Amino acid sequence: MFRKKRNFRKIGKANNDIAPDEIFLDSSNLPKFNTSQFEGRMEKPINKRTIIATSLIFLFIGIVFSGRVWHLQISRGEELKLRSQDNNLQNIIQFSERGIIYDRNGKELAWNALAEEERDFPERKYMAKKGLSHLLGFVDYPKKDSSGRYYEYKISGQDGVEKYFEEELGGETGLQIIETNVFGETLSESVIDRADNGRDIVLSIDWRIQNKLYELIEQTAKISDFQGGAGLIMDVENGELLAIVSYPEYDSQVLTNKKDTEKISAYTSDPKKPFLNRAVSGLYTPGSIIKPFIALAALEEEIISPQKSILSTGSISIQNPYNPEQKSVFRDWKAHGFVDMRKALAVSSNVYFYAIGGGYEDQEGLGITRIEKYLKNFGFGKITGIDVGEENDGVVPNPRWKKEVFNDDWRLGDTYITSIGQFGFQLTPLQVLRGAAMIANKGKLLKPTVLAGEMPIVEKEIKIDDGKFEIVREGMREAVLSGTAGSLNFPYIRIAAKTGTAELGVLKESVNSWILGFWPYEKPRYAFAVVMERRESKNPIGGLFVATNLIDWMRQNTPEYLEEAEK
Repeated sequence: MFRKKRNFRKIGKANNDIAPDEIFLDSSNLPKFNTSQFEGRMEKPINKRTIIATSLIFLFIGIVFSGRVWHLQISRGEELKLRSQDNNLQNIIQFSERGIIYDRNGKELAWNALAEEERDFPERKYMAKKGLSHLLGFVDYPKKDSSGRYYEYKISGQDGVEKYFEEELGGETGLQIIETNVFGETLSESVIDRADNGRDIVLSIDWRIQNKLYELIEQTAKISDFQGGAGLIMDVENGELLAIVSYPEYDSQVLTNKKDTEKISAYTSDPKKPFLNRAVSGLYTPGSIIKPFIALAALEEEIISPQKSILSTGSISIQNPYNPEQKSVFRDWKAHGFVDMRKALAVSSNVYFYAIGGGYEDQEGLGITRIEKYLKNFGFGKITGIDVGEENDGVVPNPRWKKEVFNDDWRLGDTYITSIGQFGFQLTPLQVLRGAAMIANKGKLLKPTVLAGEMPIVEKEIKIDDGKFEIVREGMREAVLSGTAGSLNFPYIRIAAKTGTAELGVLKESVNSWILGFWPYEKPRYAFAVVMERRESKNPIGGLFVATNLIDWMRQNTPEYLEEAEK
């Protein structure tokens, strides 16, 4: 029994040294056992390096995966959520259709047409006639980003009527949402906001007169080498403009389409400034066209009777206050002899207006304070509030202005030359036109408009007796019958007018050529103003030439404005 136990211990010890595969080892295979190929073995212990390497790989994968999950869900979660929604919901902009612009007779000046290239909105088209661009302006189309999505949602007016009446013409953009599945198939459609098309507007402008007036100004500029010009016609009863022209101009269609970059670049570099709307923003020395307003102020202040005559020998001289041996000479453009107020207006005598403006010998003058007061009251040096273009206000010279600009005191000679529309005077053609209409309607300073059928807006009533207006009007009529505006003496329409030649530069080497007036003389209906900008002073063709040819053309092509006026 003792032996058996001993044998048991031996067997147990042996068991601790026997590998499992040895238990099942086929004794017939024993001689062929190959330890290097593990033949006959069931397993081998894993190397520690393998375990560590495998653990590091799994740890790295875990870290990368966790980082990616954090980046997608935390860092860019909201962005990706919205992108996911966009994949299912498409926001489609519904562009409104812009309102059509008509002239007073129903002629389309700006309208919409099918796009010649792929667009989500119609193209804006403009009448291909000269003289309309500053009036109408142009538009900018909505723009897209690099992904093809619109970041602008409206066609927007950029100048002229298109800009000023943007709210009426532009309408409201709409929005449609389309839901699609992953295959791009439409699941549902819904309109959040419907597009609201713009309203049509009717202008007071007659495109035929607008076009012809532009062509005449262009022709005159080329003949006489003017840099530019402007012309306007206004209804003196309601302030509606029949024409408002600025030369030179840009092309509304070119600036809207923005394809002809060469032409657009030429506009930008042109020294004649085709982007400047001279009718409302151009500032010009008025010259003698200011004389009717000086005469009206003198009558109202009762410093002279209309019958009193003043002798013009061609100039006046006053003592130089700083040098007793010198006199300052102020010249007339010719010696007119004795002239009363009506004749002084007709022949445009400078000496007469020197005397009533600044005083001379026994004649009292208005003085610069009263001159400034009246001219400002007549609307000069102030914006008119017109519904097209950005206006400039201009300058009526006065001692404060001279001190600020030249750091110098005001002198009597400054009053003299201010009285004939020289020195620092700067007015817009629109201000001059409104002044002419104020004389024609005897005191109503109207707000000008390019819209037809609006209620007239009277900015102010000039409290001057009708009889005083009549004296000035008679002088302007005499200018047509026997004075400086003789070419306007037509047998079929009676016109009153005042010409002006404003000298420019220190050497007076160039001039602005002006004319203002109204028709018919007895019962005025329309006022007009034309300025031709800067040419050599020796050339006689200017504003009067434009006005004469326009009236003659209207007789044949738009006689209703002359016939209606005569009734």
